[in-house]
Amino acid sequence: MKLNLEQITRVKTITKQEFLENYFIPQKPVVIERLIEDWPAYKKWSLDYINEVAGHKEVPLFDDRPISSKYKFNEPHTRMKMSEYVDLLKSKPTNYRIFLYHLLRESPKLQSDYKYPDIGLKLIKAMPYLFFGGQGSKVFMHYDIDLANILHFQFDGEKKVILFPPSETKYLYKVPHAIIAHQEVDFTNPDFKKWPALQKAKGYTTTLRHGETLYMPEGYWHHMTYITPGFSMSIRSLPKSKRNLAQGLFNLFVMRYYDSFIRKIRGEKWIEYKNRQAIIKTNKNS
Repeated sequence: MKLNLEQITRVKTITKQEFLENYFIPQKPVVIERLIEDWPAYKKWSLDYINEVAGHKEVPLFDDRPISSKYKFNEPHTRMKMSEYVDLLKSKPTNYRIFLYHLLRESPKLQSDYKYPDIGLKLIKAMPYLFFGGQGSKVFMHYDIDLANILHFQFDGEKKVILFPPSETKYLYKVPHAIIAHQEVDFTNPDFKKWPALQKAKGYTTTLRHGETLYMPEGYWHHMTYITPGFSMSIRSLPKSKRNLAQGLFNLFVMRYYDSFIRKIRGEKWIEYKNRQAIIKTNKNS
Protein backbone atom coordinates (compact mmCIF):
# COMPACT_ATOMS: atom_id res chain seq x y z
CA MET A 1 0.00 0.00 0.00
CA LYS A 2 1.01 3.59 -0.61
CA LEU A 3 0.11 6.93 0.91
CA ASN A 4 -3.15 8.46 -0.28
CA LEU A 5 -1.69 11.26 -2.41
CA GLU A 6 -3.13 13.18 -5.35
CA GLN A 7 -1.08 15.14 -7.83
CA ILE A 8 -0.74 18.84 -7.07
CA THR A 9 -2.53 20.98 -9.65
CA ARG A 10 -0.19 22.43 -12.28
CA VAL A 11 -0.61 25.60 -14.35
CA LYS A 12 1.70 27.14 -16.92
CA THR A 13 1.03 30.73 -15.87
CA ILE A 14 -1.38 32.44 -13.48
CA THR A 15 -2.90 35.85 -12.85
CA LYS A 16 -3.09 37.47 -9.44
CA GLN A 17 -6.86 37.02 -9.37
CA GLU A 18 -6.63 33.35 -10.33
CA PHE A 19 -4.01 32.68 -7.69
CA LEU A 20 -5.95 34.42 -4.93
CA GLU A 21 -9.34 32.91 -5.79
CA ASN A 22 -8.26 29.37 -6.65
CA TYR A 23 -5.34 28.73 -4.31
CA PHE A 24 -4.58 31.36 -1.65
CA ILE A 25 -8.09 31.93 -0.30
CA PRO A 26 -9.02 28.21 -0.26
CA GLN A 27 -5.46 27.35 0.90
CA LYS A 28 -4.67 24.80 -1.81
CA PRO A 29 -1.19 24.06 -3.20
CA VAL A 30 -0.29 24.66 -6.83
CA VAL A 31 2.76 24.34 -9.10
CA ILE A 32 3.27 27.30 -11.45
CA GLU A 33 5.58 26.13 -14.21
CA ARG A 34 6.55 29.43 -15.88
CA LEU A 35 6.25 32.04 -13.13
CA ILE A 36 9.96 32.94 -13.08
CA GLU A 37 11.03 32.56 -16.71
CA ASP A 38 11.77 36.31 -16.84
CA TRP A 39 14.20 36.11 -13.91
CA PRO A 40 17.94 36.19 -14.73
CA ALA A 41 18.18 33.34 -12.21
CA TYR A 42 16.10 31.12 -14.51
CA LYS A 43 19.01 30.90 -16.93
CA LYS A 44 21.93 31.65 -14.62
CA TRP A 45 21.38 29.74 -11.43
CA SER A 46 23.08 26.36 -11.28
CA LEU A 47 25.41 24.62 -8.86
CA ASP A 48 28.34 25.86 -10.95
CA TYR A 49 27.10 29.45 -10.73
CA ILE A 50 26.62 29.21 -6.96
CA ASN A 51 30.16 27.86 -6.74
CA GLU A 52 31.41 30.83 -8.76
CA VAL A 53 29.59 33.38 -6.61
CA ALA A 54 29.88 31.83 -3.15
CA GLY A 55 32.47 29.05 -3.39
CA HIS A 56 34.69 30.75 -0.81
CA LYS A 57 31.94 30.85 1.83
CA GLU A 58 31.91 28.38 4.70
CA VAL A 59 28.45 26.83 4.96
CA PRO A 60 26.64 24.85 7.68
CA LEU A 61 25.59 21.33 6.71
CA PHE A 62 22.90 19.06 8.13
CA ASP A 63 22.25 15.38 7.53
CA ASP A 64 19.31 13.08 8.20
CA ARG A 65 20.31 11.85 11.66
CA PRO A 66 17.41 11.88 14.15
CA ILE A 67 17.02 14.92 16.35
CA SER A 68 18.75 14.37 19.67
CA SER A 69 19.79 16.27 22.78
CA LYS A 70 23.37 16.47 21.46
CA TYR A 71 22.63 19.35 19.11
CA LYS A 72 20.91 22.64 19.82
CA PHE A 73 18.01 23.86 17.69
CA ASN A 74 19.24 24.29 14.08
CA GLU A 75 22.82 23.48 15.07
CA PRO A 76 24.73 22.16 12.01
CA HIS A 77 26.35 18.72 12.00
CA THR A 78 29.44 19.90 10.11
CA ARG A 79 30.77 22.76 7.97
CA MET A 80 32.75 23.08 4.75
CA LYS A 81 33.39 25.60 2.00
CA MET A 82 30.63 25.93 -0.55
CA SER A 83 33.07 24.92 -3.31
CA GLU A 84 33.82 21.66 -1.49
CA TYR A 85 30.11 21.05 -0.94
CA VAL A 86 29.26 21.62 -4.60
CA ASP A 87 32.02 19.20 -5.60
CA LEU A 88 30.55 16.66 -3.17
CA LEU A 89 27.04 17.11 -4.59
CA LYS A 90 28.27 16.58 -8.14
CA SER A 91 30.48 13.58 -7.35
CA LYS A 92 28.20 11.20 -5.43
CA PRO A 93 24.97 10.88 -3.41
CA THR A 94 25.17 12.55 0.00
CA ASN A 95 22.82 13.18 2.91
CA TYR A 96 24.34 16.56 3.64
CA ARG A 97 21.97 19.48 3.08
CA ILE A 98 22.00 23.24 3.54
CA PHE A 99 18.82 24.89 4.71
CA LEU A 100 17.94 28.49 5.57
CA TYR A 101 20.98 29.86 3.72
CA HIS A 102 20.41 33.62 4.03
CA LEU A 103 20.60 34.92 0.49
CA LEU A 104 20.71 38.64 1.20
CA ARG A 105 23.39 38.43 3.87
CA GLU A 106 25.69 35.75 2.46
CA SER A 107 25.66 36.36 -1.31
CA PRO A 108 24.46 39.89 -2.16
CA LYS A 109 25.45 39.42 -5.81
CA LEU A 110 22.54 37.03 -6.25
CA GLN A 111 19.98 39.69 -5.32
CA SER A 112 19.84 41.11 -8.83
CA ASP A 113 18.93 37.71 -10.28
CA TYR A 114 15.36 37.48 -8.99
CA LYS A 115 12.19 39.51 -8.43
CA TYR A 116 9.28 39.22 -6.04
CA PRO A 117 6.27 37.78 -7.91
CA ASP A 118 3.20 40.02 -7.99
CA ILE A 119 0.53 37.39 -7.35
CA GLY A 120 -1.19 38.87 -4.33
CA LEU A 121 1.02 37.73 -1.45
CA LYS A 122 2.63 40.29 0.86
CA LEU A 123 6.07 38.74 0.73
CA ILE A 124 8.67 39.23 3.46
CA LYS A 125 11.46 40.67 1.32
CA ALA A 126 14.13 40.42 3.99
CA MET A 127 13.89 36.63 4.20
CA PRO A 128 14.70 34.79 0.97
CA TYR A 129 16.46 31.52 1.82
CA LEU A 130 18.29 28.89 -0.21
CA PHE A 131 18.13 25.12 0.37
CA PHE A 132 20.60 22.57 -1.08
CA GLY A 133 20.59 18.78 -1.15
CA GLY A 134 22.41 15.82 -2.65
CA GLN A 135 20.97 12.94 -4.63
CA GLY A 136 18.82 10.80 -2.34
CA SER A 137 18.85 13.18 0.61
CA LYS A 138 15.56 13.78 2.39
CA VAL A 139 13.98 16.63 4.30
CA PHE A 140 11.98 15.01 7.11
CA MET A 141 8.26 15.63 7.38
CA HIS A 142 7.62 18.95 9.11
CA TYR A 143 5.79 22.25 8.85
CA ASP A 144 7.35 25.69 9.13
CA ILE A 145 7.47 27.07 12.63
CA ASP A 146 5.90 30.42 11.68
CA LEU A 147 3.06 28.82 9.66
CA ALA A 148 3.91 31.08 6.70
CA ASN A 149 2.61 30.87 3.15
CA ILE A 150 5.58 29.83 1.03
CA LEU A 151 6.65 30.25 -2.59
CA HIS A 152 9.29 27.60 -3.26
CA PHE A 153 11.38 27.97 -6.45
CA GLN A 154 13.34 24.96 -7.71
CA PHE A 155 16.73 25.24 -9.47
CA ASP A 156 19.24 22.87 -11.06
CA GLY A 157 17.72 19.53 -10.22
CA GLU A 158 14.59 17.61 -9.38
CA LYS A 159 12.96 16.65 -6.12
CA LYS A 160 9.85 14.82 -5.06
CA VAL A 161 7.52 16.70 -2.75
CA ILE A 162 4.87 15.29 -0.40
CA LEU A 163 2.43 17.72 1.25
CA PHE A 164 -0.28 17.30 3.84
CA PRO A 165 -2.71 20.03 4.90
CA PRO A 166 -3.01 20.89 8.61
CA SER A 167 -6.28 18.96 8.75
CA GLU A 168 -4.28 15.71 8.45
CA THR A 169 -2.01 16.41 11.45
CA LYS A 170 -3.90 13.89 13.59
CA TYR A 171 -2.70 11.08 11.31
CA LEU A 172 0.96 12.08 10.93
CA TYR A 173 2.48 11.11 14.29
CA LYS A 174 3.28 14.68 15.21
CA VAL A 175 5.88 15.01 17.96
CA PRO A 176 4.61 17.14 20.88
CA HIS A 177 6.26 20.54 21.44
CA ALA A 178 7.76 20.32 17.96
CA ILE A 179 6.99 20.89 14.27
CA ILE A 180 8.04 17.44 13.04
CA ALA A 181 6.53 14.01 12.53
CA HIS A 182 8.08 10.98 14.24
CA GLN A 183 11.39 10.59 12.44
CA GLU A 184 11.19 6.80 12.17
CA VAL A 185 8.28 7.13 9.74
CA ASP A 186 9.44 6.57 6.16
CA PHE A 187 7.02 8.66 4.13
CA THR A 188 8.48 7.36 0.86
CA ASN A 189 7.74 3.74 1.80
CA PRO A 190 5.48 3.70 4.86
CA ASP A 191 5.00 0.65 7.05
CA PHE A 192 1.27 0.78 7.75
CA LYS A 193 1.49 -2.05 10.28
CA LYS A 194 3.77 0.07 12.43
CA TRP A 195 2.12 3.42 11.57
CA PRO A 196 -1.55 2.52 10.91
CA ALA A 197 -2.95 6.07 11.14
CA LEU A 198 -1.04 7.06 7.98
CA GLN A 199 -3.56 5.06 5.94
CA LYS A 200 -6.18 7.74 6.70
CA ALA A 201 -4.04 10.75 5.75
CA LYS A 202 -4.87 12.48 2.47
CA GLY A 203 -2.17 14.60 0.87
CA TYR A 204 -0.52 15.78 -2.32
CA THR A 205 2.60 15.05 -4.31
CA THR A 206 4.57 16.33 -7.29
CA THR A 207 8.05 16.36 -8.78
CA LEU A 208 9.58 19.83 -8.98
CA ARG A 209 11.98 20.70 -11.80
CA HIS A 210 14.21 23.64 -12.65
CA GLY A 211 12.31 26.91 -12.86
CA GLU A 212 9.07 25.64 -11.33
CA THR A 213 7.35 27.30 -8.38
CA LEU A 214 5.45 25.48 -5.65
CA TYR A 215 2.96 27.38 -3.51
CA MET A 216 2.66 25.78 -0.06
CA PRO A 217 -0.22 27.20 2.02
CA GLU A 218 0.28 28.12 5.65
CA GLY A 219 0.92 25.31 8.07
CA TYR A 220 1.25 22.64 5.36
CA TRP A 221 3.38 19.64 6.24
CA HIS A 222 6.11 18.96 3.68
CA HIS A 223 8.60 16.18 2.97
CA MET A 224 11.13 16.43 0.14
CA THR A 225 13.44 13.91 -1.50
CA TYR A 226 16.20 15.13 -3.83
CA ILE A 227 16.06 12.98 -6.97
CA THR A 228 19.19 14.73 -8.26
CA PRO A 229 21.54 17.25 -6.63
CA GLY A 230 20.00 20.70 -6.68
CA PHE A 231 18.83 23.70 -4.75
CA SER A 232 15.81 25.91 -4.27
CA MET A 233 14.78 29.28 -2.89
CA SER A 234 11.86 30.07 -0.61
CA ILE A 235 10.13 33.37 0.01
CA ARG A 236 7.47 33.59 2.67
CA SER A 237 4.36 35.56 3.54
CA LEU A 238 2.74 35.88 6.96
CA PRO A 239 -0.32 33.70 7.67
CA LYS A 240 -3.63 35.15 6.53
CA SER A 241 -5.40 33.53 9.47
CA LYS A 242 -5.16 35.43 12.76
CA ARG A 243 -5.26 32.10 14.56
CA ASN A 244 -2.29 30.81 12.57
CA LEU A 245 -0.42 34.09 13.06
CA ALA A 246 -0.89 33.79 16.82
CA GLN A 247 0.14 30.12 16.77
CA GLY A 248 3.22 30.96 14.70
CA LEU A 249 4.29 33.62 17.20
CA PHE A 250 3.72 31.17 20.06
CA ASN A 251 5.85 28.56 18.28
CA LEU A 252 8.67 31.04 17.70
CA PHE A 253 8.79 32.72 21.09
CA VAL A 254 7.43 30.15 23.54
CA MET A 255 7.30 26.57 22.27
CA ARG A 256 10.80 26.23 20.84
CA TYR A 257 12.44 27.81 23.91
CA TYR A 258 10.40 25.64 26.26
CA ASP A 259 11.42 22.56 24.28
CA SER A 260 15.10 23.57 24.31
CA PHE A 261 14.96 24.23 28.06
CA ILE A 262 13.42 20.84 28.89
CA ARG A 263 15.79 19.09 26.49
CA LYS A 264 18.74 20.67 28.30
CA ILE A 265 17.45 19.36 31.63
CA ARG A 266 16.23 15.89 30.64
CA GLY A 267 18.38 15.16 27.58
CA GLU A 268 17.53 12.03 25.59
CA LYS A 269 14.76 11.10 28.02
CA TRP A 270 12.80 14.12 26.78
CA ILE A 271 13.28 13.09 23.13
CA GLU A 272 12.22 9.52 23.89
CA TYR A 273 9.17 10.72 25.84
CA LYS A 274 8.00 12.95 22.99
CA ASN A 275 8.43 10.16 20.44
CA ARG A 276 6.36 7.79 22.60
CA GLN A 277 3.65 10.42 22.99
CA ALA A 278 3.55 10.97 19.21
CA ILE A 279 2.64 7.31 18.76
CA ILE A 280 0.21 7.09 21.68
CA LYS A 281 -1.71 10.27 20.82
CA THR A 282 -1.90 9.60 17.09
CA ASN A 283 -3.13 6.03 17.44
CA LYS A 284 -5.65 7.12 20.09
CA ASN A 285 -7.04 10.12 18.22
CA SER A 286 -7.19 8.58 14.75
